[in-house]
Amino acid sequence: MRETFRVLINMGTLHRLFPLWLAGVAVLVFAFSPWFLLAIAYGMVLQFLTEYVMHRFVYHREPPTRQSTFNELYRAHISHHEFPTDAEFFTGDDHWYAVRFALISFVGHTVVLWPFTGLAPAAAFAAVALFVGSISAFTFYEYCHTLAHLKVEKGWFGRKITQSHLVHHFQDHDATFHVSFGMGWIDRLFGTGFDQATAKERYDRETIMSLGMDPEDLRLVTARKAYGITKLPRGRQA
Repeated sequence: MRETFRVLINMGTLHRLFPLWLAGVAVLVFAFSPWFLLAIAYGMVLQFLTEYVMHRFVYHREPPTRQSTFNELYRAHISHHEFPTDAEFFTGDDHWYAVRFALISFVGHTVVLWPFTGLAPAAAFAAVALFVGSISAFTFYEYCHTLAHLKVEKGWFGRKITQSHLVHHFQDHDATFHVSFGMGWIDRLFGTGFDQATAKERYDRETIMSLGMDPEDLRLVTARKAYGITKLPRGRQA
């Protein structure tokens, strides 16, 4: 538990989101409305769905052929699959991405709600939903993800998260895209739940750690060099 929180406390993305979370809490406390409870629930569910969509359709998309774009995807996610126990690769290196995403979402929600509620209520609802609900859910996701990958003593909660998530890494990287505890319904809803028979059919020992790519693919080799990675992925050591 202590090691998990140590990793979380040092995450640059969470550092940058914290002021937005505080702003949302201030709105929640000083302009409280019962509607804010709905806003928090909405923001959390929205984040859990975003977690799934980003993981499946952005991080696991067809590997780009352009090297510079591939490098970005490599640092954002492929490196994490190649080095799943290395905390350096638990998140990408663009720590401002989540802040930009949150602010754009805030503006979008405010604009949509404005004609129905007025500007101030719309902005307040959006702030509580996205800055409190979504950021809290995102932090919970990071906690679950970190706990799943760290080699630490785990209770029932930690074991459930680890068992659920690591099948994505080591058995079938085309399934189980949810990470947060209790969100398996999203994979079931979209047909990407884990199936043992399908996983066995898809499994390739040589490519499982590199998302189906040949580990010696020039794009992978070039990306590793671009980020100064000199070690080899698990299973590829000489």
